[in-house]
Amino acid sequence: MISVVIVDDEALVRYGFELILGAAPDIEVVATTSDVDALAVVTEHHPDVVLLDVRMPRIDGLDLLGAITALPEPPAVAMLTTFDAAEHLGRAMELGAAGFLLKDTDPEGLAQYVRVLAAGGVVLASELDRARLFAPSVTATEAPPMTDRELAVLQLVADGVSNPEIGARLGVSTGTVKEDVRALLAAFGVASRVQLALRAAAAGLLRV
Repeated sequence: MISVVIVDDEALVRYGFELILGAAPDIEVVATTSDVDALAVVTEHHPDVVLLDVRMPRIDGLDLLGAITALPEPPAVAMLTTFDAAEHLGRAMELGAAGFLLKDTDPEGLAQYVRVLAAGGVVLASELDRARLFAPSVTATEAPPMTDRELAVLQLVADGVSNPEIGARLGVSTGTVKEDVRALLAAFGVASRVQLALRAAAAGLLRV
């Protein structure tokens, strides 16, 4: 079972997400919380995935994200946002967010997004203006040299595919994929798969 904690100051959002995810046979919402108690709740339940509101009245969602990703074995954290809060996502990316979802995400896709996050993949809501997240200093001429396999791994990481599935598609071991991902993170000078995907997109290396 994939365990999930939902953090949002709006009770209706928490209830709706819990209801949707609770219908999936392989996902369990182990806790929902508003904001100030969120770090304690995450620490207590050790979830696989946290869905975290980026903007809350009593605590900064980005500060909370930083605290969660600093835990010894942090969960994958996807930020919940609205169009008018999208300007915060660049900072969330730097702090290690594993994905970005709009609060009105299609219910049919929500469970699959959670599965991708739990498997180590990247989730980027297609409706968001991703250009707001791109580092402006990244250009195609600055892209590091890569092998054909590394380019293939890069594309699959950006598509939100987990390491085991990348290995299966490319006919290599999961360990080899992990080494390729580590090499790509180092080459681009980033710390997370989300940062890697966004920088690669900004450099013009990904399929549209």
